Amino acid sequence: MGKTLYVVRHCRAEGQSPHAKLTEEGRQQTKALVDFFRTKDFDQIISSPYLRAKETAWPIAESKKLHLEQDSRLSERVLSDRNFEDWLVKLEDSFLNLYLKYEGGESSIEAMTRVKNMVDSLQEGARTVLVTHGNLMTLLLRCFDERFGFTEWQTLTNPDVYVIHIEKEVAQVERIWADHFIHL
Repeated sequence: MGKTLYVVRHCRAEGQSPHAKLTEEGRQQTKALVDFFRTKDFDQIISSPYLRAKETAWPIAESKKLHLEQDSRLSERVLSDRNFEDWLVKLEDSFLNLYLKYEGGESSIEAMTRVKNMVDSLQEGARTVLVTHGNLMTLLLRCFDERFGFTEWQTLTNPDVYVIHIEKEVAQVERIWADHFIHL
């Protein structure tokens, strides 16, 4: 039976706070996502509780007449509660050392564990859309393919979509968001 996960990075947003809304471009991108998912079969859609993720997920859920669930385990990973001038270097270091943890933050391994626990809680046979954030998305993909790291995070787009097919503890990860959808 297995599981199929469509992992979606939210559309373009006004900022990084949990309350950041989608930009006008981001709202237009949701229309492309709705069209993209029109031919995909899934039973549920689960979003991070952050506003930009919910605003990305809601039109997809509405188009399929599904209830939009929220799960805090899809929230973006917090690198630290401090503002670092060299945050990009620190982020890269956190992908190189999964146990590295900055003050007030979450290590990569902690974030991976929480999101993997969420995926593991999904029923066998589930076909699910998960709407999340770039850092956590990359760490989720890394749970199934260790090649995902800082460089792959840098290449993500807003939005972006990967599919993960899990069958008997074997997973296949594939990017399915076509570049022509990126620039509307």
